[in-house]
Amino acid sequence: MKTKNLIRVHLLAVVFGLVCLNAHAQTPASPSAPPKAKETELYCAGFIEYAPAPYRFEIVGGEEEQERRVYAQGDFVYINAGANQGIRPGQEFSVIRPRGQFRPAFTRKKGWLGVYTQEIGRLRVVEVKDRVSVAQVVQSCETILLGDLLRASYPRPAASLPAEPTLARFADPSNKQRGRIVLARDGREMLSANQVVFIDLGEEDGLRPGDRLIIYRPVGTGNVTRFRDDEVTVAASGGFESHRFRGGKFSNQALRVKDGNTTGVYGPTVSVPEIKGRRPPLPRKIVGELVVTNVQRRASTAIITQTAQEVITGDYVEVK
Repeated sequence: MKTKNLIRVHLLAVVFGLVCLNAHAQTPASPSAPPKAKETELYCAGFIEYAPAPYRFEIVGGEEEQERRVYAQGDFVYINAGANQGIRPGQEFSVIRPRGQFRPAFTRKKGWLGVYTQEIGRLRVVEVKDRVSVAQVVQSCETILLGDLLRASYPRPAASLPAEPTLARFADPSNKQRGRIVLARDGREMLSANQVVFIDLGEEDGLRPGDRLIIYRPVGTGNVTRFRDDEVTVAASGGFESHRFRGGKFSNQALRVKDGNTTGVYGPTVSVPEIKGRRPPLPRKIVGELVVTNVQRRASTAIITQTAQEVITGDYVEVK
């Protein structure tokens, strides 16, 4: 009797386990959250600000300035403001370095887009005197220098960086706002995914953080060097065949003759410029996608989320 009861208990346990396993297998997996922008992509990106207000506070010294000229995370620096200017312990500032008015070569907008400003890092005030304060660098995007300016730091929500499973490389235009990539962080000109760029669309164009844009260029453009790809191979020549077997005078590299019915093998051939000149409009070449993270009046900062090939400054963008 005991043996039968044990067998029944084991059978029930096996059946219960199979039922639980089946239920678990049928439970749909919760979708994974889209990736978020990293801190370095949020606080180290930079921006192009139109007519910025003058900045009063700057870094004027460092604890170890007798032997150092550059500062990084963990270092203590001095700023030219204290209790008399309303500074308080715990206050955080962004360290910025304006580079001057930016007028790109690619944009269709008239005038300059704004002042290109690098974001160098962040610091936190640890001690306040009357006219000077001590601050510690809590994040450094690159080396901090004396004279770098300060602006109030504020929390920036991490933008979602969703990307389509596959890039629609031949999608039709959306006929929404269009602009161009006018600059990239660190002066890069050939770009890939997860890199920061600046586009000539901003608040005046209705752009908002989180907007997604397609990156594209006309077919046949984007080469680093510019040259005309002339045809240099003749259509026919005695050099293409042997003297004995006479395989044919034709070149496998040359374009076709213009009219095979009226010209011989040495007749004039068509040319690539001629073919391109009479073809119908071709689909644009889509090379990537980006997400806007920071919007200013005439320009915005964005992160490239995916690419089909390298992206270059000057590529076009269009709101999806």
